[in-house]
Amino acid sequence: MNEAKYGVLLVNLGTPDAPKTDAVRRYLAQFLSDPRVVDVSPLIWKPILYGVVLPFRSPKVAKLYQQIWTKDGSPLLVYSRAQEKALAERFPDIPVELGMSYGQPSLESALSRLLDKGVEKLILLPLYPQYSCSTSGAVFDGVSDLFKVRRTIPSLNFIRSYADNPLYIKALVNSIEKSFQEHGKPDRLVLSFHGVPERFVKTGDIYYDECCLTTKKLKEQLDYPEAQIMLTFQSRFGREPWLTPYTDKTMEKLGSEGVEHVQVICPGFSSDCLETLEEINGQNREFFLHGGGKKYEYIPALNDNSDHIDLFEALIREITDAK
Repeated sequence: MNEAKYGVLLVNLGTPDAPKTDAVRRYLAQFLSDPRVVDVSPLIWKPILYGVVLPFRSPKVAKLYQQIWTKDGSPLLVYSRAQEKALAERFPDIPVELGMSYGQPSLESALSRLLDKGVEKLILLPLYPQYSCSTSGAVFDGVSDLFKVRRTIPSLNFIRSYADNPLYIKALVNSIEKSFQEHGKPDRLVLSFHGVPERFVKTGDIYYDECCLTTKKLKEQLDYPEAQIMLTFQSRFGREPWLTPYTDKTMEKLGSEGVEHVQVICPGFSSDCLETLEEINGQNREFFLHGGGKKYEYIPALNDNSDHIDLFEALIREITDAK
């Protein structure tokens, strides 16, 4: 009897098909309709989403995407595809596919390609180092929903998070040290994670703890004063309280307090995207410089760096090589 065949499904958040209002509207409609992302009753939320949020937010977000769009397309998709390709080269006998929770390539199409290749043991790797119900939890939901319409489903290995994995921490340290070598050591190193509503954490989401865990491990590994490393949260949406301190408010404050040089890394983003390239490297740069700061450097996401792919390979081999 042949040994059951493994397959790897990489999953990232997603991106619009184009930096245009109609494409952004389709993407946001799917994204913001997920109850893992906005857990408000559809009877209340859908009229707000379709009557207010999408008409006003879509054209604004489209303009932001236009600022970061490349000749090859959305940066998030470009880098995610590069990760998929690099990882596939490490596993010539195991199929690797990329799916997005929202937009294209869809989870359904990626999963179908794997199952059509005879995969019986699925390794599900969400590209989120820190678990949140709104990201990794949404990936699990999406794949589970696809299983509901299949008579036979594969066994599932779900890599929930890797917030303190030594290879992940080392890859971040390498990127930070490279930036220090190129630009000098800053007055502050800011670790900016994507925010979530405080309510999520109060009701059981472990995301905040995992962000703190990554921060703790980085402080231990970096040759840099711990007191000068700051943990902040970006990309809040809506009016309810989100995790603090907020990145944008922090940048305004640092500049006004006489801090001249900051460097910012976003450890929770496996690929550069709108939230890193426009929000962090654009908006927050302006907040800091206009507040009185002198030098601002953004440290890119790990993207398809070889040490990042080393991490993914190790996570998968822990499963495939297990006896």
